[in-house]
Amino acid sequence: MSNSSLPLADVLGHEVTDKRIDILRRIGEVGSISEAARGAGVSYKAAWQALETLTNLAGVPLVEKVVGGTGGGGAALTPAGQRVLQAAHALAAARRQVLSRLHSDDDAATGRAALALRTSMRNQFPCTVGKVRAVGGQVRVQLLLADGQALHASITRVSAQLLDLKAGLGVLALCKATAVQVAPDPASPAGNSMAGVVRSVARGAAPEVVLQLPSGIQLVGFAAAGVKVRTGQQATAVFDESSIVIAATF
Repeated sequence: MSNSSLPLADVLGHEVTDKRIDILRRIGEVGSISEAARGAGVSYKAAWQALETLTNLAGVPLVEKVVGGTGGGGAALTPAGQRVLQAAHALAAARRQVLSRLHSDDDAATGRAALALRTSMRNQFPCTVGKVRAVGGQVRVQLLLADGQALHASITRVSAQLLDLKAGLGVLALCKATAVQVAPDPASPAGNSMAGVVRSVARGAAPEVVLQLPSGIQLVGFAAAGVKVRTGQQATAVFDESSIVIAATF
């Protein structure tokens, strides 16, 4: 793959959302993946996952092994890795200029909207991170909506490190509509449950339902086959914590 065909838009789609580009930059500076991981405040495993993800997006190696030397070898950026880093720096500078011009009291909301992801996931909610707690081998993240309602997401520890999740961080919570089940009176809902008013119901054996939450946010899900849901009635959406994807936006 030539430099001209390097998919920079795909590789840099996450530049402002986690530490992957920071890890790549540190490898270029110190020539060591382990040192880059320590400097970025993540585990060696998380650093490797970051590189694997970036390499998959780029389609070509971004880091190569360096044999020999006083330290016994290390790592260095390939030409493609250097080009990705240069593009990341240019985009970061341009972003700072744009946000500076748009600076206002609602900067956070503007930033989240401007960086909304192009994805098949119908449900995207601006949230603020609340509590972040390790549970077994995973991390349970509390996500607070503008009206105070809380969602919870279960993600891996590596993902939590790369996103640098901490209380007060503005994020997007994403969820596939097919993972959301809507019913007027769900039996013993487990995981996330959110009540609202049904705004529309599409026809079908398992109809698509649009539910409006008290905050004004609309949530899309499906009613189970045989469950009757009518426009204007109260209903509850239920979805698992593992179905939530977190995207840090700035």
